[in-house]
Amino acid sequence: MFVCSPRSIQPLVLCPMPRFSKLYLISYNSLLFLGWAIALSRLLGSFIATKSVNGAYAAAGELICWLQTVAFLEVIHSAVGLVPSGVMLVLMQWGGRTHFLLAIVSQITELQDLPSVFITFLAWSLSEVIRYSHYASSSLELCPSWLTYIRYTAFILLYPIGVGPGEMWLMYKALPFIKERNLYKSFFDSLPFSYHSFVVVVLALYPFLWLRLYLHLFKQRRSKLGKLQTKKKD
Repeated sequence: MFVCSPRSIQPLVLCPMPRFSKLYLISYNSLLFLGWAIALSRLLGSFIATKSVNGAYAAAGELICWLQTVAFLEVIHSAVGLVPSGVMLVLMQWGGRTHFLLAIVSQITELQDLPSVFITFLAWSLSEVIRYSHYASSSLELCPSWLTYIRYTAFILLYPIGVGPGEMWLMYKALPFIKERNLYKSFFDSLPFSYHSFVVVVLALYPFLWLRLYLHLFKQRRSKLGKLQTKKKD
């Protein structure tokens, strides 16, 4: 749920590792970069062809669902120590975005033509194209300083756009459909609350969780760009 975000509190900075592990991460990040670049091109192509933002899910929804599902590998990367990211943090971020995408947007067709889907997908695609290109080039030790700057700057605009008019608005618009259809009733029957109540609580907590992560990203930006400036001086 946090993440239109750059979903990247901890970057995939490589520790010394066997050659196979390094090649694997280069391949993984390169393939995800390619996938998100295709999703971005489909979104923009649909917009240019139709002069409308209402076809975003039809244009790229299935691909983005697939890319988001595959990203569970990043949880495994953290769990086995392939990257230094905290496993629980990566799992929470992956789970939040996957829940929003697979449990809500893909299941409620009435949401799929809303402009907020285009906003969300565009913010996600731009963020991920930047993120994975940075990871892949860093793995190759060929990352230019301008890409590092963009990597730790683009979130300032993309994150609030994706979260506010994107994810939060879509969850809000989903609430009547969730309640009317008693979505996921069979699963929540064994719990003392409904899925509708769960989403209401998530939506209420969203701004606080978002602000905490957003401020952390600024702290990370100062650290990373400060090291970049020091390296330039050296």
